[in-house]
Amino acid sequence: MKFCQYSRRLLPVLGLGGLLLSPSLSPAAPSGAETSLEELLSLQTQIQSVQERTRKALVAIECGGGTASGVIVSPNGLIFTAAHVTGEPNRKVKVILSDGRTVEGTSLGLDTATDSAMIQLPAPAKAWPYVSISRETREVKVGDWCYALGHPGGWDVARGPVLRIGRIVKVAANMLQSDCVLMGGDSGGALFNPQGDVIGIHSQIWQGRDQNLHVSMAPFLRAWEVMKKGQVITAWAQGSGGWIGLSTEAAEGGLSIRAIAPDSPAMKAGLKEGDVIMSVNNEKLAAPVDFSQAIRNRTAGQLITLKIRSPHGERFVEVKLGQRPEQ
Repeated sequence: MKFCQYSRRLLPVLGLGGLLLSPSLSPAAPSGAETSLEELLSLQTQIQSVQERTRKALVAIECGGGTASGVIVSPNGLIFTAAHVTGEPNRKVKVILSDGRTVEGTSLGLDTATDSAMIQLPAPAKAWPYVSISRETREVKVGDWCYALGHPGGWDVARGPVLRIGRIVKVAANMLQSDCVLMGGDSGGALFNPQGDVIGIHSQIWQGRDQNLHVSMAPFLRAWEVMKKGQVITAWAQGSGGWIGLSTEAAEGGLSIRAIAPDSPAMKAGLKEGDVIMSVNNEKLAAPVDFSQAIRNRTAGQLITLKIRSPHGERFVEVKLGQRPEQ
């Protein structure tokens, strides 16, 4: 027996005991792919084997009159959450643990450009319950199974955290999109892979069930020490890898350069506004996101070759990507 769509009708079959399944996971699945009952049962077994550990690390957060979620990622009580939850550094926040205990935490730094933030719990008498994070950010792929934990509607002692299963719909440099169903109060909660490792933090909850956005682990790993020191990041340059320092828009045959940052690799290579980028390392470009992805996938110091069209004709330009500046 096979299922083309994953619906609420499967809940009794899977026996997940209170887990909320996405109404339809087919948008994230490869075209024409079917999910077998055996795969679903295997997924159920895997998630059941890790859910108790991950639930213990999930926390509810009350800050500024609102409720949200977070997840403990270290034995000394470091919490990952969303920047719009904490708002600013050195702020006292109420943290409710999985067993109902309340602890006062302190907000650390935050990255408003990607909506990532940290909270520190006080020094524990014994290690806080925590989960590991996935450091292999590029291994997350469209179609991967995942599950979301959070406190929709705020802390509920009778219900506890709510777990929802879904798939990854889209992967970007700093964000993941899933079709896990989220609600208000889930913000700052965690998105896990089936092994129970954190792969994202709930950021934007939209009306469309497949349009929920999660901060990937990339911003946290990139700015770990900066945020722990209480600093605020307000902007990142283009890409999470190398940096070229230009913006583009769609044009006939490629992408037209709209603007070039001063002292950027693009400027040093002699690129001009109005030049049309036709390809990167012989890969044609259909949209600005294609160019952004090509830059993100490379590192500072790496050389790329652009095919450029200008009023003077076509030429190849070699650009050495720079280190992304921070603000």
